[in-house]
Amino acid sequence: MVVRGPSDVVDRWPMPTDPSQAVPGEDHPANAAIELPTRSTRRTCSEGAEALLGELMPVLDQGFVQVIDYMGDDFDIVQAARVSYGPSTKRVHNDRGLLRYLMRHRHTTPFEMCEVKFRCKMPIFVARQWIRHRTANVNEMSLRYSRAEDTFYVPAIEQITLQSRSNRQGRDGETAVPGELRARVRRLMTRRHEELYADYAALADELGIARELARSILPVSLYTQWIWKIDLHNLMHFLALRLDPHAQYEIRVYAEAMARFARAWVPLAWEAFTDYRLESASLSRLELRALSELLGGAPEDAAVERAGLKGRELREFREKLARIRATRA
Repeated sequence: MVVRGPSDVVDRWPMPTDPSQAVPGEDHPANAAIELPTRSTRRTCSEGAEALLGELMPVLDQGFVQVIDYMGDDFDIVQAARVSYGPSTKRVHNDRGLLRYLMRHRHTTPFEMCEVKFRCKMPIFVARQWIRHRTANVNEMSLRYSRAEDTFYVPAIEQITLQSRSNRQGRDGETAVPGELRARVRRLMTRRHEELYADYAALADELGIARELARSILPVSLYTQWIWKIDLHNLMHFLALRLDPHAQYEIRVYAEAMARFARAWVPLAWEAFTDYRLESASLSRLELRALSELLGGAPEDAAVERAGLKGRELREFREKLARIRATRA
């Protein structure tokens, strides 16, 4: 099979040839169209992954997710599980069944046999949430060695909302925010970014202050970049958390871009992940008791009271019930 990527140059990552894929304000080789030589390979190739390899998927106003390499596919997962049995005679049917069994029963090791490497550009505050997932290999751009770019995140008008009164770490998605207030917020953010970057430039350029000190005045809205490599099992765990509607919007959109690749890369594993993780629901002992009462004909209020559900746990159980009823409808 012939694939992209030279073996004799340092920068072997596929770069976009379509000018529309260039990242606004980004002075980086990724914005330059280059011709890559081809070479043959004996490694496993996923058609879906190959189609997205090197594509810059825009995220937020100036960020992106780019897949620069991957290893393995659905077949590698099932072969890792079988280990010594060789290929099955009814491969697609049997592979799908085995993948679903592995996911359903949380046999996670075979999924670790697939890996993917991303290049990402995100605001620093997103990176600080992201880095909490400690099961990846990461190398981030250093502002000790590199000059900071004049690239800051300013939320879109519709993303400017008030602080939630019921969730200390979330937005209020229900209270209307006047358009003039949202516009004022964007102006305040943009003005502060311009002021801080001018001060940074004065420190680093005019005064010759060390970059490792000058960077200390830059805000967490500044964009950073890193290379992030992770195995499929831990990627799916990351996505299960960050695709959740309760996750902050600014990291959820990165998860959505990565999910787009994962869905194309390992479609059978993704189907099982969707069925048994993403769109499933787990029930606690108390919730199971309440559900048992409901199935026995008890009114909902009586069922949850007998089960001992209250407060946030009760709200979460009712959300699960609403999902179940919506599925039935």
